[in-house]
Amino acid sequence: MDTETAYNLALDYIYSFVDYSLKHSSELAKADFNLERMRSLMAELGNPQDSYPCIHVAGTKGKGSTSAMCASALQSAGLTVGLYTSPDLLDYTERIQVNNSPISHAELANLVDLIKPIVAKIPMLTTFEITTALGFLYFAQRKVDAAVIEVGLGGRLDATNIITPKVSVICSLSYDHTAVLGNTLAQIAREKAGIIKPGIPVVSSEQKAEALQVLETIAVERGCELTLVGRDLKYHSGNHSLEGQSFNIFSDEEIFDSQVSLQIPLLGQHQVENAVTAYAALQKSGFGLSYRQIAQGFAQVLWPCRFEIANREPIVIFDSAHNEDAFIRLTETVKTYFPGKKMVLILGVSEDKHLKAMLNAIKPLIDTLIVTKANHPRALEPEKILGLANELQIPSESCIPTKIALDRALEIAGNNGSIVLSAGSMFVTAEVKSAWQKKVK
Repeated sequence: MDTETAYNLALDYIYSFVDYSLKHSSELAKADFNLERMRSLMAELGNPQDSYPCIHVAGTKGKGSTSAMCASALQSAGLTVGLYTSPDLLDYTERIQVNNSPISHAELANLVDLIKPIVAKIPMLTTFEITTALGFLYFAQRKVDAAVIEVGLGGRLDATNIITPKVSVICSLSYDHTAVLGNTLAQIAREKAGIIKPGIPVVSSEQKAEALQVLETIAVERGCELTLVGRDLKYHSGNHSLEGQSFNIFSDEEIFDSQVSLQIPLLGQHQVENAVTAYAALQKSGFGLSYRQIAQGFAQVLWPCRFEIANREPIVIFDSAHNEDAFIRLTETVKTYFPGKKMVLILGVSEDKHLKAMLNAIKPLIDTLIVTKANHPRALEPEKILGLANELQIPSESCIPTKIALDRALEIAGNNGSIVLSAGSMFVTAEVKSAWQKKVK
């Protein structure tokens, strides 16, 4: 059997299980999330996740960027580093990487064949649980020196939460997946804080008071030292351009240098906060990285579709903003880097998003809203988005599929000089990016 056939059969097998990422929020709320299946599966596989030290990263926003920066810095220190994230953009294998290279199609197919007999012993496993097991097993096979593990959903009952990390990281918390995680910031924080393990250091991004109180209480209960960005590590932004931005970090704690200067290619003030969080996590992890290694890793980090400027003329940007808080930050970033510019916004969202708040946040910058729909079961029907846009008096039109939406956005931008920006759903932005790449080949 050729490699691509084997790979596609492996994907068919993985997706033949329950995939909650494809479920509507009403079904997601009734899901039987627990860690016993995962523990049983990993025990059958020999608990490979215990064979290497980890950094565990949860949060509503910024956890992917923070994970990528941690992994890049560890790699700059000469370590072999696993990175587990979700969802993927263009290829499933992006979820499981070693030293910035995704697992190959052949390796994935072989791993799936290896675990099939074991998976058959454990009822009710999900797609995400099997994917997580594949990642943990692959990292062990590759004998990684360290792994950075991003939580999929929540934290407390997430499949990744069977690890005992060197440090637990909680990135910025806001409202998302409320049907599963709760309707208040305190409830959401409690679920995310489920990754906090007794005696393990905790690093948190800046949080709203309601969420921070929960994190502080749980850290005390579990005997964990909590490092809070903005309080224990203060920072100040420096220069910024389309090539990246610089910032300084200040601290009185002995474990941190009193002042460091760093640069990242990722754009937006929120990425500075993510970088400071990653810096704190690395220092608290005990890996012993030097300032130079962290600086090099941060400067070289790659993390696509986070205010990714794919083209300068016309300006084409891919972004992953998918809730109100993220759209507020996206609006601030556009104003910072492209003052006075309007945008043609290509938008598609999942059915569980607070769409009105998202649109209100970015409405002042919208010249035209191009409503589209990803090929995804949870995608909201364009008619509902158009109705809300009409209510908010936002000029809008519908274009499906995403390739047509991109073509139309480029046509409008070519006439009036607007920015073309895709956001609202990672699935939509992934499809728009794929269409763009085919267009510019």
